[in-house]
Amino acid sequence: MIPRILGAIALAALSLSAAAQTPSAEKQRMIDLGIEHATARALYDHFKQEANGGKPLTWRAMPDWTGIWTREAAPFFWDPDQTSMTGLPTAKLTPEHERLLREKLDKVAKGIEFDPLSNCEPAGMPRWLVEPFLKEFVVTPQEVYLINEMQNEMRRVYTDGRDHPSEADAYPLWEGDSIGFWNGDKLVIHTSQMRAGQYQRIQPFYTEQVETVEIWQKTDPTTMVVDVWAFDPPALREPWYTRQIYKQLSNDDASLRIRYWNCGENQNNAVEKTDTGTSDFSNFTFTDKDDR
Repeated sequence: MIPRILGAIALAALSLSAAAQTPSAEKQRMIDLGIEHATARALYDHFKQEANGGKPLTWRAMPDWTGIWTREAAPFFWDPDQTSMTGLPTAKLTPEHERLLREKLDKVAKGIEFDPLSNCEPAGMPRWLVEPFLKEFVVTPQEVYLINEMQNEMRRVYTDGRDHPSEADAYPLWEGDSIGFWNGDKLVIHTSQMRAGQYQRIQPFYTEQVETVEIWQKTDPTTMVVDVWAFDPPALREPWYTRQIYKQLSNDDASLRIRYWNCGENQNNAVEKTDTGTSDFSNFTFTDKDDR
């Protein structure tokens, strides 16, 4: 079922123009802000200057981000403004990365698709932002923990004033290295040192040069809004701005919990890449009869 759905979406994307949507005035303003500052670090420093360096949190002044959350958007797309039938993503891709995306979508339409998550690899950042299932956000005065249930992925955002590691000590990480500051009840984050990956299964690829800036704000008791700029010169002609929204799930009986995720516990998660480039189960079974 999933390959057929992906194939239908990919065919639609291949048949339509990348310029299918016109950004709203507010979205264009955010895009222009990223373009104006040219790099993720420059944009982050701009926000920090606006906040007069940011104000350290105290235990008494911490915002309440407790609860269990999930992303409110179609799972296939990085940008919630994209829909299944509006063509290529809203990103302004370089010619090489548009070619790579079209090539990937063409393969998906033919049933050839392999996601590294099939090997139980983490989604990694920035894909972390749009993965489904449950999330939890833990705020402390010195550090913020952003937890994704899937693959036990946890981002640590250091808000104690430290900078990123030196260039000599930096290397690509699944979740990158994140530093941040508070501007009132808004958390501003800069993330670098990420591994190459893809924004989602049928979305563009990003390189090890990708960096992001995020502004997190809880806008009402059940809504977290995150403005995100992705900068990646080899892949993007301009910063890719999106607004991600997470909704707090009702959990009056406290039955929702973030549990340890180990896909190796299910024998049917033993997935291998075939000679054609797609994926298959190496030992798919449900009963003793299937084993025979």
